[in-house]
Amino acid sequence: MADQEKLRIDKYLWSIRVFKTRSLATEACDSGRVKMNEQSLKASKSVNIGETYEIKTSDRKWIIKVTGLLLQRKAFSEAVQFYEDLTPEEDKTNTKSESSSFYTGKRLSKVGRPTKKQRRGWDDIMDEP
Repeated sequence: MADQEKLRIDKYLWSIRVFKTRSLATEACDSGRVKMNEQSLKASKSVNIGETYEIKTSDRKWIIKVTGLLLQRKAFSEAVQFYEDLTPEEDKTNTKSESSSFYTGKRLSKVGRPTKKQRRGWDDIMDEP
């Protein structure tokens, strides 16, 4: 793309597939999770080639360097050509712990009360001498 074109940071992060939707990218900018030089950015900030951004998503922390401007969302294999991932290896791994079903209030599948079919099977076993 030409260097004279202006591209908003929220649209750029959406197009390189850091965020699933553009509204999520805008919300991340507004809440201070997108930074350049330790300063939070507004969603309307223009992106320039060579700039480095720190992004915090729900999954992991990103440190990216802009190598090209991508105006439209493309396949992931094409989108990775427009940025350089500078994130340290320890931040790339997902360290988010999964909570157990006991604490979430959700019941595991096939665990809990027996089904009607299972109860009938147990009744047949109990009735036999």
